[in-house]
Amino acid sequence: MRNRLPKKGKKPVREDIYQKVTNKIIEDLEQGKLSWLKPWSIGNLEGKITKPLRHNGVPYNGINILMLWGASVEAGYVSPFWMTYRQAKDLGAHIKKGERGNLVVYANTITKTEEQEDGSEQEQKIPFMKGYSVFNACQIEGLPEHYYIKPEPIIDPASRIDHADELFAYRAVCLCLSTLL
Repeated sequence: MRNRLPKKGKKPVREDIYQKVTNKIIEDLEQGKLSWLKPWSIGNLEGKITKPLRHNGVPYNGINILMLWGASVEAGYVSPFWMTYRQAKDLGAHIKKGERGNLVVYANTITKTEEQEDGSEQEQKIPFMKGYSVFNACQIEGLPEHYYIKPEPIIDPASRIDHADELFAYRAVCLCLSTLL
């Protein structure tokens, strides 16, 4: 978490990660952006739909998927790879001038053992969340080539299955009829 500069005589205010994620979702909703709903509409249109990947190929999970899909759609990134400034530097690369990172969060628990009044010990799990910034490979120069390759298409978009379209049309008609009854 980043500390904001305090006013004179006050302590730094730590930004609440939960509030930061919520604010981003609300901001997108107010602007009519529902970019996290369809990551295949931009960027991944020509390739397979995949979870956003860390620099080592491990996929992100949870809210990070939605946050990074939304950022990819908004900016038009085609690479599924995301990494921190330090990870890019360790790979001999650098962030392009003027690029801004995107928030991801890490949530976990720590276990604290406390001694009770009767002398016994009790474990207590304490949840925590921290946030940090990552950059898409498209924002970074000097990475190994595989970070920039567009994912291969899984299915030719033109080769649709006719009976699947018919099934969806039939289900839509049934749904409409059931609301009328």
